[in-house]
Amino acid sequence: MCAAANKTRRPARTAREIVPVFSLYGEAGAVAPEFIHVEDIRSRSERYRWEISEHRHHGLFQFLLLSEGAADVALERQTRHVQAPCAIAVPSGVAHAFRFAEGTQGFVLTIEETTLARAPGGAGAHPAALLDAPALVDLSAAPEKAQRLAVLFEQIALEFHEGGAATGAVLQWLTSAALTIALRLNEDLRTSAGSARDTAAFHRFRALVETHLADHWPTPRYAAALGMSESRLNRISRATAGKSALEVVQDRLTLEARRRLIHVAGPVSSLAYELGFEDPAYFWRFFKRRTGMTPREFRKRQESGETA
Repeated sequence: MCAAANKTRRPARTAREIVPVFSLYGEAGAVAPEFIHVEDIRSRSERYRWEISEHRHHGLFQFLLLSEGAADVALERQTRHVQAPCAIAVPSGVAHAFRFAEGTQGFVLTIEETTLARAPGGAGAHPAALLDAPALVDLSAAPEKAQRLAVLFEQIALEFHEGGAATGAVLQWLTSAALTIALRLNEDLRTSAGSARDTAAFHRFRALVETHLADHWPTPRYAAALGMSESRLNRISRATAGKSALEVVQDRLTLEARRRLIHVAGPVSSLAYELGFEDPAYFWRFFKRRTGMTPREFRKRQESGETA
């Protein structure tokens, strides 16, 4: 974790609310494929008195670099205090919030998720492609790397605002370098070994899961959509994630159910239908089998502040 981030605490519970979904914080609407956006932390945070309320993004990966200052960072309602130099990876769908110390400096990089499916030059997926959980990267022990990242982000920002021909390609090269340098500093974020082609294929599979989660596609349908056999899809999934394709889908469905039980008010039966279950009773059995508790028990534990 980042410097001085040695204590995890759960914020006080209030009435359950739907976590808003933005493209960029405070902005609605979809983004274009291969979208890359960068801005300094101050430009947006200062407008909101240095506090970015809880929200999430669909189909967008965010990466923050804090070069000076500090922040309270809430990732899936687990809050930590971090100090610069620090990097924060926020995959698509993760609920997150920030309270920056006034004057904090750094950058926020936002990347449309499918861009992560391949690195520039056809070298496979970005190192960030397989991240399905948020992460904090401590840069305090590597000041020279932190400085390199700061320079890279300055170049990304310059290209974003003033670039000319082939700006998109240049941005992809620069962001790939920045992500690679940051993520390889943290052992916890290293993805499992495998060919670049298989890694990219697995990420395309995960992107399909995001799109068709509530459709409950069977594994053969995912394989067909990817142009491969079911056995190859399972082999790739086991090599890159350590689990079968079905387990990947069920893990993601369970995670979405947990998130909605926390963030969305309303009866469990309605949530079950929204997640594509035709029978709420089957959803109850599915959730209990995956988590060891019923949806109602899970909600009660979350509301009381217990760790589920």
